[in-house]
Amino acid sequence: MKLSATATVLGLLPLALAESILVTFPSGTPDSVVDQAKQSVKDAGGKITHNYSKQGFAADTKADSVQQLSTEFAAYNPTVEKDMTVTIQ
Repeated sequence: MKLSATATVLGLLPLALAESILVTFPSGTPDSVVDQAKQSVKDAGGKITHNYSKQGFAADTKADSVQQLSTEFAAYNPTVEKDMTVTIQ
């Protein structure tokens, strides 16, 4: 079972919690599975630092494709914005 293997790996987190990780699940994964994975991280001494709730992607594309994308998927009200580095002073 994949969740058992994931829980086993996440169980080792306190030993090597030197770096941040991202955990993602495919669309359609039951919320209960995601909640179980988050709980496994907590049980292993980890901390949930951000919960993602939107599906999306980054892409390199031609400028004219941006308008096409916005128009083609208008019924789903997509947000299409320039990907850029954000800095604070």
